[in-house]
Amino acid sequence: MTKLDGVRGTKGDVILDVRGLRIGAKSKAGWAEIVKGIDLTLRRGEILGLIGESGAGKSTIGLAALGYVKPGCRITDGTILFAGGDLSELSEAELRRLRGVRIAYVAQSAAAAFNPAHRLIDQYTEVAVVHGVSDAASARAQAVELYRKLHLPDPGTFGERFPHQVSGGQLQRAMVAMALACKPDITVFDEPTTALDVTTQIEVLAAIKDVVRDFHTAAIYITHDLAVVAQLADRIMVLRHGELVEEGNTRQILEQPSADYTRQLLRRDPPKSDTTTASRKILTVSSVDAAYGSIKVLHDVSLSVGEGTTVAVVGESGSGKSTLARVVTGLLPCSKGTLLFDGKAINSSLKRRSLDLRRRIQLVHQTPDTSLNPRHRVREVLGRPLAFYHGLTGRLRTARMIQLLEQIELDPTFLDRFPEELSGGQKQRLCIARALSAKPDLIICDEVTSALDQSVAQGILRLLMDLQKNLGVSYLFITHDLQTVRAIADEVVVMNQGLIVEQGPKDEFFAPPHHPYTQLLLTSVPQMDPEWLDSIQETRAALARTISLA
Repeated sequence: MTKLDGVRGTKGDVILDVRGLRIGAKSKAGWAEIVKGIDLTLRRGEILGLIGESGAGKSTIGLAALGYVKPGCRITDGTILFAGGDLSELSEAELRRLRGVRIAYVAQSAAAAFNPAHRLIDQYTEVAVVHGVSDAASARAQAVELYRKLHLPDPGTFGERFPHQVSGGQLQRAMVAMALACKPDITVFDEPTTALDVTTQIEVLAAIKDVVRDFHTAAIYITHDLAVVAQLADRIMVLRHGELVEEGNTRQILEQPSADYTRQLLRRDPPKSDTTTASRKILTVSSVDAAYGSIKVLHDVSLSVGEGTTVAVVGESGSGKSTLARVVTGLLPCSKGTLLFDGKAINSSLKRRSLDLRRRIQLVHQTPDTSLNPRHRVREVLGRPLAFYHGLTGRLRTARMIQLLEQIELDPTFLDRFPEELSGGQKQRLCIARALSAKPDLIICDEVTSALDQSVAQGILRLLMDLQKNLGVSYLFITHDLQTVRAIADEVVVMNQGLIVEQGPKDEFFAPPHHPYTQLLLTSVPQMDPEWLDSIQETRAALARTISLA
């Protein structure tokens, strides 16, 4: 038993006290300091928000609260006091006894956090059973209750699925449930709702708020979205380049920020494109049904994408957006309906499509970390499709790779880097360059900005708009972010439970009257008001009832 075991205290007690924290990261030039003398105090029943752009040190500080640093990093100075003991002085065995039980972590990428070979319920119960908190039967019962609280479908049987059998938003909520399995003293939420649609995000935020309040636990909530953290946090720390910019209670930070940088975060708006119409359709989907085994997912879906235009597909997690992308790419053959590409009927199975058709339709995934091979340098990532589709070799291939890097605003020196040496935004740019290497007519963008902070996401949107203007490429843009829709879309398709409930020009989408489900989506966009989450629940419930009766 460590000195950290025992009585857990009461609400208001200081549970975490960080003083003078400094963390260094190894680089080619030596050790670079990435966290620079941070002080942090967290009390039971309190939620502390850490805000800042990519590279601010938010996740590094959050992980340090678990007594953990990433490979290639080290704590160079400071103390991390948890329940009176210094985590930096504990052995790895002692830290493992704490992690998952008294201090839990919810990662940003659920797809990378779960073991694909094990069912969700087994991964949930393992935490509680291994740490001796409960037996398997009790853990299963608690899992069902948490699944229900997090509004997961069929909570009684949901855990029997494998990670690949649920949507990204559902998997993220399953990870939140797993982190709460042992009712920890502290939970570090590292961008847990970034990949979620607006309606699911509200449900998860409300559940997190309830858990902290009901169990008198504490939480660190890491995000780049001030509107999201405003709904949860009691206090906010604004970080930049590993340093504290300012700290204060949530309302003071939102209404009277003292730092210019904080004011920039508050007023940042996405770029906006002019609406474009096209006379020629590059893609037409007509009366398509699709299913996973016996479970029907798409129901009579019809839409079209014009040449050089962007059609945004929006909807909740599990609405069928990504399934539609799989059908268009041929990864999931449809069970009914037809697909036309450039006016010609195409086979719904990728295996039966010609090499040229495969080249003309490309897909950019949501998470570059899972779609890039960590052992391949950038030159291999870009070189393979150039050789596969165009037969380029030697100097011609290298010249084309450099041209692609220039198109995505990266330096040619990036050719010899591995994915781990790139930032999140740079990795997503690389995925876009890989798609462009095929010289496609249509790129399906599946939540390509959802995991990025605001400034990086805006850079990706500007890049996509510039590429469309210069190359004439068309986009089927799957997103849950309505600000992104406002920025990039020409047409909008709204999906709910595998059905298209509304579609038309972007201006019509944002102008009333709305379909009740569209109204629910628009109503669910977080506002810069700490009272907004509580005030909107009754309106959302009424809209949900209207939709269920329709």
